Parts: sequence; C-alpha cells; structure tokens
Amino acid sequence: MNSNNVKIGVERAPNRSLLYALGYTDEEIRKPLIGVVSSYNEIVPGHMNLDKITEAVKAGVRAAGGTPIMFPAIAVCDGIAMGHVGMKYSLVTRDLIADSTEAMAIAHQFDGLVMVPNCDKNVPGLLMAAARLNIPTIFCSGGPMLAGHLNDGRRTCLSHMFEAVGAYKAGMLDEDGVRNYEENACPSCGSCSGMYTANSMNCLCEALGMALPGNGTIPAPLSARIRLAKHAGMQIMELVEKNIRPRDIMTPAAFNNAETVDMALGCSTNTMLHLPAIAHEAGVTIDLDHANAISANTPNLCHLAPAGDTFMEDLDRAGGVSAVMKELTKKDLLDTSVLTVTGKTMAENLEKVVNRDPSIIRPIESPYSQSGGIAVLKGNLAKDGCVVKQSAVAPEMMKHEGPARVFDSEEDAIAAIYARKIVPGDVVVIRYEGPKGGPGMREMLNPTSAICGMGLGESVALLTDGRFSGATRGASIGHVSPEAAAGGLIALVEEGDLIAIDIPNCSIELKVSDEVLAERQKAWVCPESKVKTGYLARYAKLVSSADKGAILS
Repeated sequence: MNSNNVKIGVERAPNRSLLYALGYTDEEIRKPLIGVVSSYNEIVPGHMNLDKITEAVKAGVRAAGGTPIMFPAIAVCDGIAMGHVGMKYSLVTRDLIADSTEAMAIAHQFDGLVMVPNCDKNVPGLLMAAARLNIPTIFCSGGPMLAGHLNDGRRTCLSHMFEAVGAYKAGMLDEDGVRNYEENACPSCGSCSGMYTANSMNCLCEALGMALPGNGTIPAPLSARIRLAKHAGMQIMELVEKNIRPRDIMTPAAFNNAETVDMALGCSTNTMLHLPAIAHEAGVTIDLDHANAISANTPNLCHLAPAGDTFMEDLDRAGGVSAVMKELTKKDLLDTSVLTVTGKTMAENLEKVVNRDPSIIRPIESPYSQSGGIAVLKGNLAKDGCVVKQSAVAPEMMKHEGPARVFDSEEDAIAAIYARKIVPGDVVVIRYEGPKGGPGMREMLNPTSAICGMGLGESVALLTDGRFSGATRGASIGHVSPEAAAGGLIALVEEGDLIAIDIPNCSIELKVSDEVLAERQKAWVCPESKVKTGYLARYAKLVSSADKGAILS
C-alpha cells in the first residue's frame, strides 16, 4: 500500500503520531487510507450538497474495510462568475484543482481516491489529477439540478434565465417576467439542469469508465444519489484490492468512446477543451480533427436544453447514459471491451440496460440527425480549428454569410447588443478573449443569450477565440485557433468584412484577399495585456492554444 510509506516501521513513528493527533485508531491506520476529495462549498449551487455526498462516500469506504480521509478541492460557479472579470478565473481553476489534488495525494500517500466533484472545471480538473496520479480512483458527482417551473407551469432552466435578460432588453419581457424566471429557473441544489458543461462532463465520466452508472444523471436531491455515493465508496476498495488504476481505464479506446457518447448526447463545446487535457495527462493524444470523424458516424440521439426542451431528470428516467450507450452499441459505435470502475467491461455493464423512453433518447434508427452534436470548423479564419454545438443551431443558420461586427472584449460586444446595434445577418466577432488573450478564455453566455433572447438567434452568428457555456445555443462558434493574442487571423478582421460559415461542410472563411490581409498583418500590434500580476499572468505565459485543450506547458 502507498500508505505504508507513512505508517509502517519505527522510522514512521513521527508520522503515526500525527495520525493519532487526528483521532485515528490503530485499527483505522492499518486499513487502506482512502482520500475523499470533497468539492463542497457554500457558493456553488452544484456543490452545496456535496457534504452529504462526501459523508455517504465515507460510509461506503468504511463498510468495505477502508479508512476514508477527506480533503478539499475548489470550484467556481460559472453562472455567478459570468459576465464580469470573475469569468477569467473559471477555466484556470481546472489546473489549480489538478495540481493541488496531486500535491495532497502524493504528500499523504493515499492508497485510493474518491473524487466528489460536480461543476464545470471541477470535474475535468479532478479527472486530470486522476490520470496524472494513476492510483485507484472512482468518481461520484453531486448530480444535476431539477428543472424549474414558471408560474404558468412551463418548465425552465438557467439558459432560459439568461435569455430572459435579452428579451427584457429588447422590450419583449417586463421586469415581472424577468422576476418569474429569476425565482424559478434554479429550484434545487445540483449542476444546472440542461446538458451544460457540468452535466456533460459528469455523463462523460461514465462514458470514460471512471464512474458508476447513474453518475451523470441521477438528480442531486434524490436519495438514489446518496446510495450511489455509498456504492462508490465501497467500490474504491475493490479497485484498490485489484490495483485497477485510471490509466487501465482511460485508454485511447475509452476516450474514443467518450467522444462518441459526447456526440450522441449533444454535449457542451467545452468538452473539446477538457477531453484533450484529460487525455494528455493519461498519455493519450486527442486530435481535434478526430471529433469530425466521430461526429460523421455518430447519430445525435438527445436534445436536452439548450438544444431542446428536455432536462437531465428526463434523461435519467429514460435510462441515463447507459441507455444512450446501449443504443450506440446497436451499430457497434463503442468499444465495449474496455474496463470500467465497476471492475467489469462496458459490455457487462450494459447487458441488461434498456431505453425506457424513446422520446427522450431517440432510437439509433431514428435520430435527431445522422451526425453528432459538435462540429469542428476550419478555414483561413481558424486554421487550427474552432467548434460549434451544431445540434443547438437553427437550420437556417447552418450556412451563413454576413458582415463582421468586431469587438475586442465581451463587454464591448454586450453593450452593442443591448443597444440594439446588431441586426439580422451580422456576424459578431469577439476577440482577445482566448486562453492567453483573456487571459483565461471567458465564456460568452451573456452575448449569446442576449442575441437569442432578443429574437436574433436565427439570423445572427457569433464568433470568438473565447468559449461558450454549455447553456449557449445558436450559431455560436468558439475556440478560434490561433487566437487573436497569438497573431491568429481573427486579430485582422475589420468591421464589415464578409465571413462565410458552412457548418455542414465544416468550414469558416474570412472573405478578404491575401494581399489585403498581408498589409493588415504588417500593421498589427498585439494589445498589451491588462493583467500583469498574479495567477492569471502566470497562466497566460504557460497556456497552450484552445485546439490543444488549453493545457499548461
């Protein structure tokens, strides 16, 4: 056991004395020491219940013969951080979480880990740590929020709330209408109720094989979530006994499975940042181009919010991620021989699974579309790629050409949108918001929600080297690489330039001659960063481009 390094032999008497100071008995010290990484805090709705999940995990560990020891991980609420400088600190926490978990796990020589995450960067950060540490690990997330209900009985969610602000700015909704959404959009603890980034990543924990069935979809308030946590605590002891490690599970085939499930579910575009970063820690390379090859062969089976009007609780009732994977096996789209944290193969896990509601999880014979939920576009404007959640794009915007409306920050763009200076046909360009340029690659949920809320979602596109919330819908194209701050062509776009977007053909072009662009390039000077000190300044020096997963070098 790793923990023998801190508890066995006379030489380790000082170490044991500190374990005694913690109140541990000889009997507890002799057992495997299991780190329970709790992301509980009192500022993130998706994490307010994680104290209960953590205690249930600890009960499961004890029941199976281990000694659970909790230590914390941080988490940011993207919704609260949205629309101001705080969003610069969202993506960057992914690496803080991975690094601090690595430090705690190795310093204290745990024999196994149970990760208890829930929200957007917290899940991938802990997956990165698991792959890097490569000691037996299982995930048990906090679960999704229930959908809200407006006063007239209609169901609602956070993406509707953001769009309501745009509707108010356009005079389409009054203050009482905004208040109706405000009081009802987020009715419970849990990660926000649509297929946003947090729920996308919690579902992909199952697809990767790192979590028990139900991890991605059992609603946070249900007792079934507590039972799942106890079983996760029990299961880590089997993983420790059999020495089943994350890199035994997170293989190239497992990442291929995860991308396939991603396409079928219609996950957040943020998965195109997180999966490559997690894979990098596991010693696996994911090429962004591979996403299109997977998408071309993977039908989109689910239209959860923001793409449709169903929610995570509906997906859970229909059979959850397991039922989606079972549909995909009908056309041999998954490698079901892969090992999972159940100690069994995916095939064994799916043996008795059924799709309980074909209206929520479309049968693979009658999908929403024959291609997956995400597309990677390339062209002179994004030679290294950019991404769009095509399952949430209106049909009339799948191909679009229009004049660029150029902004060098999110704040400038949102001011113009609220002032109703954006008109049908426009392509809003928001730059210097990339990993280096932001720094921190903010999400553009406020601008995209304003566009949709003001009734422009079927006529205006948005293009950025920043990224989007999973709650974004419409022709919202992010992760433009190279980014503006790295000298990407997006830095040379001028007001009125024509931009052609062709999502079915995976292309994006700035329709300006090479000669004109060459002249602009000579005159271009990168704006000086407004952030010169602290963590963000260090992050900007180390971060890679978005097409590489915004990993730190």
